[in-house]
Amino acid sequence: MRQAEVTRNTLETQITVRLNLDGTGQGKFATGVPFLDHMLDQIARHGLIDLDIDARGDLHIDAHHTVEDIGITLGQALAKAWGDKKGLTRYGHSYVPLDEALSRVVIDLSGRPGLELNCDFTRAVIGQFDVDLVSEFFHGLVNHAGMTLHIDNLRGKNAHHQAETIFKAFGRALRMAVTPDPRMAGCMPSTKGSL
Repeated sequence: MRQAEVTRNTLETQITVRLNLDGTGQGKFATGVPFLDHMLDQIARHGLIDLDIDARGDLHIDAHHTVEDIGITLGQALAKAWGDKKGLTRYGHSYVPLDEALSRVVIDLSGRPGLELNCDFTRAVIGQFDVDLVSEFFHGLVNHAGMTLHIDNLRGKNAHHQAETIFKAFGRALRMAVTPDPRMAGCMPSTKGSL
């Protein structure tokens, strides 16, 4: 089983992430940021990843450190769980609609961190969640997972729908990328011989 547990403690946050890449989409979240819990549940459910995240952060300041550090810790756990990447599909993509909103996410488990996020959110806050934190979450994740990630919200009028399509599409693209390809069994999905 491709599983990992990572704990990251700083003066600002204390975070533990447990995941199973070969799960059934079960999620358990206690981050103190309700909208983020809802988005993490989308990753778990649509990625078919069992995901348990417990976080304590300096929410009396704002949610920035907590959201960013959850992204960092999740990225570390993903990298630990998929190991050397031999036999993986490596690439994943997904288009996900939600009513008027549509997002596309494309992933390469390249070993090279990079994020291209294009979303003009229609409002700055969803509930009490600052939409700038979507970028902070994914920056932390890609930098520590070592993946290239392209996120494009192609249309949307409702900011909640825009964010939800992004997280759902990320989960589905991740599921595709980490799926073993039986034709690549034991082989590195790169002409370089390593990722």
